Amino acid sequence: MILAAGRGERLRPVTDRIPKPLVAVAGKPLIEYHLERLAAAGLSGIVINVCHLGEQIVERIGDGSRYGVCVRYSSEAEPLETAGGIATARTMLGEDPFLLVNADVYTDYDFGHLAGHQLGRNLGHLVMVPNPVHHPQGDFSLADGRLGDDAGARYTYSGIALLAPRIVDGVPPGSRAALGPILRRCARAGLLGGELHDGLWSDVGTLERLASLEQRLAGLRP
Repeated sequence: MILAAGRGERLRPVTDRIPKPLVAVAGKPLIEYHLERLAAAGLSGIVINVCHLGEQIVERIGDGSRYGVCVRYSSEAEPLETAGGIATARTMLGEDPFLLVNADVYTDYDFGHLAGHQLGRNLGHLVMVPNPVHHPQGDFSLADGRLGDDAGARYTYSGIALLAPRIVDGVPPGSRAALGPILRRCARAGLLGGELHDGLWSDVGTLERLASLEQRLAGLRP
């Protein structure tokens, strides 16, 4: 599932006319990088939730066939946040663990690492990254492949995870709820695994970060 329903307030005025997932980086919309990487990892069935200017996403992506995937859309009359969006799309997702990715991040993470991962008794396995400048306190501690809320080394949730659908059992479809508090409760209960990705990752949440990513990618081009 790609979370693509957000308003993108901090990217205004750009997001007044286009939805955040269609904001271009190095000449390509953010969401298209995800679709291509998911297809390369062999993940072909994709659900995208849409709201703000969502018709533009549907028009651009269509059924996903030109990216080598099959896309279905979960439309929201108003943004339901992360957990609300997952709960509303749950009938499309089924009951097996699914890969979740935020549409507004850019990364070189190989989604294939999660494709064959087994959750066991865990409710999720989160990809963590070193804390960016704008989030120095991090989100969770990570030790021996398990997430917690300890005082040790902490890292930032990348917006990429493998989740069991029942992680949102307490969220009624169509209701508004954030995923963050649910993840924190699961971490404290010892129900989240995790790994550290130290490669390329950027949360494209502001115009400044967007410009910084453009500069970084320009430096990587041959």
